[in-house]
Amino acid sequence: MQDQTTPGSLLTAMRANPPLVQCITNFVAMNIAANVMLAAGASPAMVHAEEEAGEFATISGALTINIGTLSSGWLAGMTSAAQAANKAGKPWVLDPVAHYATSFRRGAVAQLLELQPTIIRGNASEIIALAGGVSRGQGVDSRDPVELAAEAAVLLAQKHRSVVAVTGATDFVTDGNKASRIEGGSPLMPQVTALGCSLTCLVGAFSATRPDQPLAATVAALATFAVAGERAGREADGPGSFSWRFLDALAALDEKAIDGEARITSL
Repeated sequence: MQDQTTPGSLLTAMRANPPLVQCITNFVAMNIAANVMLAAGASPAMVHAEEEAGEFATISGALTINIGTLSSGWLAGMTSAAQAANKAGKPWVLDPVAHYATSFRRGAVAQLLELQPTIIRGNASEIIALAGGVSRGQGVDSRDPVELAAEAAVLLAQKHRSVVAVTGATDFVTDGNKASRIEGGSPLMPQVTALGCSLTCLVGAFSATRPDQPLAATVAALATFAVAGERAGREADGPGSFSWRFLDALAALDEKAIDGEARITSL
């Protein structure tokens, strides 16, 4: 019997029934995130206003929340959307961008964590700090290697009953019990703004396709990103050409390519 939870099979399932994903993301990320979602086969909606965010979450397949360009109004919309997603039984993803930088961000993330995100995705510095450790992060940039954040990710996953994804040169994903590493991508990826934020949105799309399997959905999203990044990096001359090549590579991926090229190690 064919495995229906491989990254490639989940991509095929997502494209067969494109999910509507509410992406509350930052100003910098909106355009590239929407393009990434469309290239992968999902339907993005950048809806963040307090007056409609909660209502919209009930009709979406999944919700993603990114605090990159945070304000009081946006936080109210985020809270309303997360509460509505929980009530409707929809998965939601938290991207705690530079949450350690200011007291406002720390308070916002604490508030959102109380609403029990299905999945948390961040860089190593963000995940270490979120678990109460001391990171070397500066602003939105990670100064810590992914492997240093693995223990923090497991602790976070167990504490919040969430899947936690630490992304970087080699990604680490855990639900507090099982874990996987995903290799791939390109060194040019950190030089293209908001690709990580776009990945958060894609994690939401895969989780909408398999809401009962958030770990498998997260691994699938990261593997898809890694394979597309690796393909784009082979031809790119720099970050500019990588950006459009990445979108083309993502759109060209199919089930056979992902399952044949993804490098996933179960731990």
